[in-house]
Amino acid sequence: MSSQHLFFNSQHYQSTLPGPRIIITGAVHGNEICGTKAIRRVIAEIDAGIIQIVSGCVTFVPVTNPLAYQRGERQGDRNLNRRLLPTATPVEFEDHIANWLCPLLAEHDVLLDLHSFRGEGEAFVLVGPENNNGDIEPFRHAEAELAMARRLGVHRMVDGWLSTYARGVARRQQRLGPDADAKMLANANTQFGVGTTEYMRSVGGYAVTLECGQHLDPQAPEVAYRAIINTLTHLGIIKADHPIATQAMETLRIYDVIDKLHDDDHFVREWRSFDEVKKGDLIGLRHDGGEVRAEMDGRMIFPDAGAHCGEEWFYITRYSDRIQKENA
Repeated sequence: MSSQHLFFNSQHYQSTLPGPRIIITGAVHGNEICGTKAIRRVIAEIDAGIIQIVSGCVTFVPVTNPLAYQRGERQGDRNLNRRLLPTATPVEFEDHIANWLCPLLAEHDVLLDLHSFRGEGEAFVLVGPENNNGDIEPFRHAEAELAMARRLGVHRMVDGWLSTYARGVARRQQRLGPDADAKMLANANTQFGVGTTEYMRSVGGYAVTLECGQHLDPQAPEVAYRAIINTLTHLGIIKADHPIATQAMETLRIYDVIDKLHDDDHFVREWRSFDEVKKGDLIGLRHDGGEVRAEMDGRMIFPDAGAHCGEEWFYITRYSDRIQKENA
């Protein structure tokens, strides 16, 4: 099937009573299907009368990127979750997705975006910034977003995504030479890093990304299902036992994204997401022998030994007291 014969699909349920408007997305990356499985399970239970919508509305998008999903790959023409913006001149398949998805996101108040990751590791949630009036990601729903994140059933939370990307993009722009190709130029675009949750916040809503576990983990769809039910209950859209907020939650803040500068850059060991690093620990070596070391105590996330020159190699986090401040 060519991309010309693919289509976009969402399923909407509306109560007769007012309430929050939530959208739940799966397969933004085509090889991350735990969300797709969980969403289809919830839809089947709503249609069977097992779950009842009692207020507000919910829209499900089981497969956000049908081209990537059809291929069983992370992306179609590009990574949808790095440059999600409408365009008057669509070229790549993901441009067409953005032109359909962005208006749909803007019709809602809340987004739950379901993902998985390549390496081994525990499920975790990515949240937005604290309330601020800054230029990068101004925001005013931090309390509501954290309340939702703490009811997903996971015990680790990460923030700092877009501000870290801004610094990474600035470094990419400095490295660009006159012979930079189209891919290098795209990766150095200031809009690179805006995905589903960032777009949702830009149109006045709030959003979280739940990383449900490793792609093939048989428990990942169950993690996604539990998160959907907990979120819909927390928002009052369905009626069930109210989920209790997770108290013992490790909070981390991304402070840097490190790119590969040469295909032969390599790690000195096999890193997994949330492996602990201490200040000064050797993480990897550049192709010329230069060392890459941790600047402070924290944890590794999203290490990608297979990244190519100019692509994200790994992210590094530090410990954060955000939950403790909220509870104070």
